[in-house]
Amino acid sequence: MNILIVEDEPRVAKLLADYLRLENYVTTILSHGDEVLTWVEAHSVDLILLDLMLPGTPGEKVCLELRARHHRMPIIMITAKVEEKDRILGLELGADDYMCKPLSPREVVARVRAALRRHDINTRENGCGEMQLDESRLQVVLQGRAVMLTNIEFQLMKTLVQHPNRIYSRAQLMDCLYQDNRIVHDRTVDGHVKKLRIKLRVLLGEHDVIQSVYGAGYRYHPEILKGLHEASRLHISAGPGASAPN
Repeated sequence: MNILIVEDEPRVAKLLADYLRLENYVTTILSHGDEVLTWVEAHSVDLILLDLMLPGTPGEKVCLELRARHHRMPIIMITAKVEEKDRILGLELGADDYMCKPLSPREVVARVRAALRRHDINTRENGCGEMQLDESRLQVVLQGRAVMLTNIEFQLMKTLVQHPNRIYSRAQLMDCLYQDNRIVHDRTVDGHVKKLRIKLRVLLGEHDVIQSVYGAGYRYHPEILKGLHEASRLHISAGPGASAPN
């Protein structure tokens, strides 16, 4: 498990890293708020310990930006702010837990372990029938299987998944995919959708979660996944040698 510690007090950061490494966690330390988003985009992170009072971008804004970019790893805020309103604000910004300084390193380890356990349970319960987008690896994951996408394909998938069943026109998708205002033919989107569907067949067979809406555009239709998950669950419960019901 990879833990990112964002803390500008070197002594505190090192103490937390030492205790976490004793529990076999891999740790990275960042001390500046401006470094976090770029680092998370480029690396695999399982949990973030995030100080609020950072140089550069404050922790509250970092947390908000991470959630806005659909990063779903657990975030535990650590701060010297002890008032109730500060704790409530931190949780409302998307933090999974909130700890006040001075910290007990053993308690931090326990909170990390608990947050990862909750995240794992939620992923297994809710994610077994849903696609997971791993932006750090440009992967789509379903039931433990993954396919690698290009950056354009991933951004296309991410845009559609953010608003299930919303119909996006080709022009809207182009605006999301090409923000440098380059001139691109609207049929270019069709090509990206075709390639994305081909890759997703590794996970879905002939079922398409990206549906064409005649004369309108494309939409992400996650209900397909529920049917696949139910069929898989019934197959597992019936056992490999079970016969079909009459």
